[in-house]
Amino acid sequence: MSAQRLPVIVGFGGINGAGRASSHHAYRRLVQGSLPQAERDQTFAALARLMGLEAVDEQHILDHTLVRRVELNHFDVDRVQWNRRFPTQSNGQPVTFDIKRQYLPEVIPPEWEVTPTSVTHANVKIRGQQEFLLPTIREFEVKAAGQLPTGFEPGKLYASRNHPRGLQMMVYAASDALGSLGLDWEHIASKVPVDQVSVYAGSAMGQLDGAGAGGMLKARYNGQRVTSKFCPLSLAEMPADFVNAYVLGSLGSTGASLGACASFLYNLRLGINDIRSGRARVAFIGSAEAPINPEVMEGYAAMGALATDKGLRALDGLDDSQAPDHRRACRPFADNCGFTIAESAQMVVLFDDALALETGATMFGAAPDVFVNADGFKKSISGPGVGNYLTMTKALAGIRAIIGERAVRSGGLVQAHGTGTPQNRVTESRILEEVARAFGIEQWPVAAIKCFLGHSLGSASGDQVTATLGVWAHGLVPGITTVEEFAEDVHRDHLSLSTSHQAVDPQALHYTLVNSKGFGGNNATASLLSPNVTRKLVRMRASAAEWQAWEAANEGVRERQAAYDAAMIAGDIAPTYHFDYGVLGDDDVTLGASDVQIGPHRVSLETESPFGSLNPDD
Repeated sequence: MSAQRLPVIVGFGGINGAGRASSHHAYRRLVQGSLPQAERDQTFAALARLMGLEAVDEQHILDHTLVRRVELNHFDVDRVQWNRRFPTQSNGQPVTFDIKRQYLPEVIPPEWEVTPTSVTHANVKIRGQQEFLLPTIREFEVKAAGQLPTGFEPGKLYASRNHPRGLQMMVYAASDALGSLGLDWEHIASKVPVDQVSVYAGSAMGQLDGAGAGGMLKARYNGQRVTSKFCPLSLAEMPADFVNAYVLGSLGSTGASLGACASFLYNLRLGINDIRSGRARVAFIGSAEAPINPEVMEGYAAMGALATDKGLRALDGLDDSQAPDHRRACRPFADNCGFTIAESAQMVVLFDDALALETGATMFGAAPDVFVNADGFKKSISGPGVGNYLTMTKALAGIRAIIGERAVRSGGLVQAHGTGTPQNRVTESRILEEVARAFGIEQWPVAAIKCFLGHSLGSASGDQVTATLGVWAHGLVPGITTVEEFAEDVHRDHLSLSTSHQAVDPQALHYTLVNSKGFGGNNATASLLSPNVTRKLVRMRASAAEWQAWEAANEGVRERQAAYDAAMIAGDIAPTYHFDYGVLGDDDVTLGASDVQIGPHRVSLETESPFGSLNPDD
């Protein structure tokens, strides 16, 4: 069997409750207390810039990042607006009121008697029963969420034109990923056929805020009009569409594979398959989720899935007059009461190993495979099942085939799904324990970063992937710091769960399994190889001259990556957003029997059948 191309992670960017993903700043916020002072200072400077602070205020930054009480830029959890049904009965005397004629319904109900009183007003008398909707407020039972750093508004950084929040975040994440490459994108695009760049990105929930589907569904109900942007901008694959149309100008493969909370890994699988098969040389993989609004959160709360104030008080023995600790709302593998919803947009960039070698790209790691399995028959569509056993074991077996059994046993990490729900803590810990036992692993380190960031639904595994790259760079496995001890029903044999950050040797941490479990039985596990292992694999497949050329070229790439980070901290770089730029039309297309010319791009039509040929000319 001939060797396939290796998908190498050469860039990454994004934004979540911990800040900017590139240069590992978001990861550093998770472990900031254990970092050297210089790295800590740099990350606080990056966060201060994001948050619009004139000076670095460490306590303010700590208080206004990660999981915390929902802030007013989302909605007021103490005064959530809604419409209460308000039935009336005339009791023999008509209900009467004056109203502007422009507000009268187009179809007058039969119980109404309408008398004009002026050019602009009318009197209405209602006899019998009539039901109204009365605008009112109520207190929201869920008050914690993983929110972007306070003061950071991605739509203010470019001409966002009322884009839904998730799409604004995706533009920022894609731009950040481009900057993190340390390579000129136009130069890369000139080296890669235009149809060999893939973009796979989406949202598990779609765009449900007031500028997307949320606005479309509520508008008429609230007496407002539906705009032309609501429907198209709400689609779940729109993050990929935005990256193609406004960031990259890509003509390659595109789309979104949706698997509830496993959606990022589903898209990563598409990109990996494209690169391994040779269909693409570059793949942009992303997800954007902006679910912090009362409608979405109430949907999850109605399922009993979210941690409520009542539940948090019960865990900590507080009475109704005491405020719960919203910073500790998410407690994976401990006594807990539900997950904490969050917003995030993440993007990683894959090159095939030959392109990474040729361009001098920094090798942050490799993504050899993602395994996806369903649960089979289920009693509850939201309940966990057995499919995750298959994804975990197949991913680990794939890693073993690359690095060997000894390295699998001694040098791995699991980025657990770790939602903070009672069901997850039991079922996932048992799966991890059984897999570790089967492969002879004695103490498998387990991280659960949702304790810091919350659960960003379709972007959650993107948070896990970018955090993994930070672990390899800094040698710190984030602890589950929101808990004091782990629950008695958690399976812990062969697992290493810690409430504090654990220092590891990055050179000895060979691989990570990123695990994700989605509603409906959408299980996915990604296998990631460390930068050290990745370089060894690429060097093994390259000539001595090619490797020396990569080493020399990579020095310049790293310098440009550092310059990009410095410019971002200084606030000198805006997101990449091309509107009405380089648009191609019919007159730019020239068709031939052997190729298609689109503007400056040539796409070859010379192909071979993979199934054998019936062509008599062969």
